[in-house]
Amino acid sequence: MEFKNIVFEKNGRIAVISINRPKALNALNSETLKELDLVIDMVAEEDDIYAVVLTGAGEKAFVAGADITEMKDMKVSEGRKFGILGNRVFRKLETLEKPVIAAVNGFALGGGCELSMACDIRIASTKAKFGQPEVGLGITPGFGGTQRLPRIVGMSAAKKLIFTGNVIKAEEAFRIGLVDEVVEPEKVMEEAINLANTIAMQAPIAVKYCKAAINRGMQCDIETALMGESELFGECFATEDQKEGMTAFVEKREKSFKNK
Repeated sequence: MEFKNIVFEKNGRIAVISINRPKALNALNSETLKELDLVIDMVAEEDDIYAVVLTGAGEKAFVAGADITEMKDMKVSEGRKFGILGNRVFRKLETLEKPVIAAVNGFALGGGCELSMACDIRIASTKAKFGQPEVGLGITPGFGGTQRLPRIVGMSAAKKLIFTGNVIKAEEAFRIGLVDEVVEPEKVMEEAINLANTIAMQAPIAVKYCKAAINRGMQCDIETALMGESELFGECFATEDQKEGMTAFVEKREKSFKNK
């Protein structure tokens, strides 16, 4: 399938998705969001993809934000519809059964910061910058920023970023827990691919269940979350990969998972 604003590649068991609007600093317009929606569906359907790396084309930006040119003259109903679209696509990414690593190579502002937060893990360039500067444009974050940011960095730190519209450097983003690793610009994709490959070496069904247990458990009380974990733990014993992993461990040999 051909896309106008997104580049999709497969590298072994890894899928690489690039937002490809470098002249617009990879800003997210409706067309790009709809293409991303389709790409996520493609990844979900391909059983031989075990992990995903998401990045932005060019050296300046991961995603500089939602497309202000498109938003500028929106009416209330149009703004609401645009927010619903972004939230629906980002939620689909967040709940994709396969782990998603954001390789943040530059500006991750507004919708770009929100996109990175919908990923499971964030690796940032030393030149990356993060922020939710929407209040300076007269709007709130609209693609999940008011909800994911406090869940990741805590309520007070999130309010400070959102209320001020401040843009922070990668080191500060790392300090508050918004990113997991900061590397030199030329190493961002290498580190993200290496991490994706490390994850892809594990039993993919087990990784899928781990993601589900974490995501679901963070939204409910601990008793319900632990019951959910026990259920998924038990389900692992119906898989061939569980037999293979444990047998290989006992026999002291290399394991060979089949995603079954």
